Amino acid sequence: FPQCFRKEAALHTRPAFHPTVASACQEQRTGTVGFKISKIIVVGDLSVGKTCLINRFCKDTFDKNYKATIGVDFEMERFEVLGVPFSLQLWDTAGQERFKCIASTYYRGAQAIVIVFDVNDVTSLEHTRQWLADALKENDPSNVILFLVGSKKDLSTPAQYSLIEKDALKVAQEMQAEYWAVSSLTGENVRDFFFRVAALTFESSVLAELE
Repeated sequence: FPQCFRKEAALHTRPAFHPTVASACQEQRTGTVGFKISKIIVVGDLSVGKTCLINRFCKDTFDKNYKATIGVDFEMERFEVLGVPFSLQLWDTAGQERFKCIASTYYRGAQAIVIVFDVNDVTSLEHTRQWLADALKENDPSNVILFLVGSKKDLSTPAQYSLIEKDALKVAQEMQAEYWAVSSLTGENVRDFFFRVAALTFESSVLAELE
């Protein structure tokens, strides 16, 4: 099972998939999960790095020229988890206030919500609570997996980062979200983060299917 980033703010720290999930995959009893697409919505303030995060993972690129997302964009990424094909549909939503009403119509039916903030901007961390509240209006809180992601780690000194990390861990625990810190510029933790998202959403999809 892909490792978490911080044990203090992890959805679980088990080293392996849930035994029920592992045996269902082995016996090919995963029902429709093999054809499943998990919808992941990525929310957060303007220019915190949502698009760069998705592009680093899906296209392995980093574009220094900033262009705000208008409305929403989405990318599909295919995985194979325990031998079962599984896709993540990553919805990149606009951080600008004027596009909020367009973007929020795409929040519905998410399996996971990724709330992004900039580790160099404490205000963007404070705003994550409101982003989460908006996204949860369109989703059943008991059915959605939450991730709090600090971006632009490369721009932060270790001392600055450790200060904001304390606050971020508190916010993540309060939200019951798993915490990660990444750099889309260097690629640090980006792949590990998305593999973790895929594994956790896959596990919950299979468990829901078997219930």
